[in-house]
Amino acid sequence: MASNEIRSLIRKQVITGPTAGMSKGFTQANLVILKKEHAFDFLLFCQRNPKSCPLLDVTEPGSFIPGTIAKEADIRKDIPRYRIYRDGMNTEEVMDITEYWEDDMVGFLLGCSFTFETPLLESGIPIRHIEEKCNVPMYKTNIQCEKAGVFEGPTVVSMRPMSHEDAIRAIQITSRFPAVHGSPIHFGNPSQIGIADISKPDFGDSVTIKEGEIPVFWACGVTPQAVAMQCKPSIMITHAPGCMFISDIKDEKLSIL
Repeated sequence: MASNEIRSLIRKQVITGPTAGMSKGFTQANLVILKKEHAFDFLLFCQRNPKSCPLLDVTEPGSFIPGTIAKEADIRKDIPRYRIYRDGMNTEEVMDITEYWEDDMVGFLLGCSFTFETPLLESGIPIRHIEEKCNVPMYKTNIQCEKAGVFEGPTVVSMRPMSHEDAIRAIQITSRFPAVHGSPIHFGNPSQIGIADISKPDFGDSVTIKEGEIPVFWACGVTPQAVAMQCKPSIMITHAPGCMFISDIKDEKLSIL
C-alpha cells in the first residue's frame, strides 16, 4: 500500500502496532516533539549524533505538518502509538496526541532503520522480527551520545541476527543509507557495548538467534527516549518503539550510491 493509504488507516486507528514491513519502498521515521525552549538544544544534539538521530525534517514551531517528507500528513494522528514523557517518566501511551499539542511545539522526524530493511530483503537477507511478526529488539548501550545543551544519554541500538555472510552484505547495503542510521555500529559480543542479556531487550521484542548467527546492531532512533529518561525535559512526545511515521519519500532517494 502507498504511504498515504497506510497513514489513513493509522489515523482511523485500524493500524495500531509496529510498522515494520509496511508500505515497502517508502521511508519510515522516528518522531520527537519538544517545546520550542528545548528545540535548539535537540537540533544540536541531532547534528552531533547523526548515527542515532539522522534528521529528515523539522517542523516550524506550532506546525504539525512535516512538509518536507509528507505534505498532507499530521504528526499528531499519523503514528500508530505515541509515548508521553513527563520529567523523564513515560506516563502515557496513546494513539492520538491532538489534545497534548501546544502552539510552541516543534516536531523532529528522524531516519529509521525499517527503511533499509526493504533493500536487505531484496538481497535475500531475512529480517527476523518481520519473520516472527513482532517488534525489532532494541537495547540501551554503554555508548554515550555527545552532549548538546541539556541533552545527553546512552545510545540505543536495534538488533537483527544474521549469518556471517549476510552480516557482511548487510554492512555494504546499509552503508548506502546514512540518512536512516547507515552501517551497523557493532556486531558480535553484546557485552562489549553493555548489553548483559540479549534475550531481554529494553524496548521491542526478543527474537530468535539461530545457531551460527551473530547479532548485528544499528544505532536507533529510540535513543531520544533514553535521553529523555536521563535529562527529564518537562514534556517530550515520541513514537512508541517500532510504531513509525511513514513518509512519502521513496527509499532510493536516500541512497548515496
